[in-house]
Amino acid sequence: MSEEQYKTYQKFNDYKMAVELSDLLKENHIDHTIEDTSVQFDPFFSRNELTKEYRIKIKQDDFSNVDNLLLQTASEGLNGLKEDYYLHHFSNEELMEVITKRDEWNEFDFLLAQKLLKERGTEVNPDTLKELKKQRIVELSKPHQIGKTWIYIGFVTALIGGLFGILVGWHISTHQKTLPDGNTIYSYDEPDRKKGQIMVVIGVIAFTFLVTTKILNGIFH
Repeated sequence: MSEEQYKTYQKFNDYKMAVELSDLLKENHIDHTIEDTSVQFDPFFSRNELTKEYRIKIKQDDFSNVDNLLLQTASEGLNGLKEDYYLHHFSNEELMEVITKRDEWNEFDFLLAQKLLKERGTEVNPDTLKELKKQRIVELSKPHQIGKTWIYIGFVTALIGGLFGILVGWHISTHQKTLPDGNTIYSYDEPDRKKGQIMVVIGVIAFTFLVTTKILNGIFH
């Protein structure tokens, strides 16, 4: 299977956690890959774990299967949980946010939030969960907003031949995000992507002109 057919399911800063999920997928015969997308050069040599990133990638058709697998695994740890677990101190509104923004939490917290709400007299039924998931996907599908400052910096650095402007433009015009259902969409809307494309073109022309000028100056001086 080509690499393009895999889509990011989860990201980890800890390699061991990525391997744990990988092992679980192997045990259940789910095709996947681990991709190291860590920052390759750390100018501060800090070895900060935040510069590390490992992605578990699966086929889009397996997203729902893996969701169910992780929920089943997480449910085994609900019984006998200590009362000092931090979700016990969440308000009902905060627990609903855990359920609504499931993609920002692990499966265990997602299940525990439902359990705690049920114990407090507020049960979230399966139909509500499906509707919340649909609403969340709609919310996540909205394009990111590019600040005017970044647009300004991108165009200015592109005009002066800076590679930074090209990189900013390339990011805006090509960056994509994977939704909880496995679908991949562009992170920015079409007008912003067009601005990014223009940045790239301007940056390449300016950079080429700058390099050519320096070469010619070196030859004739």
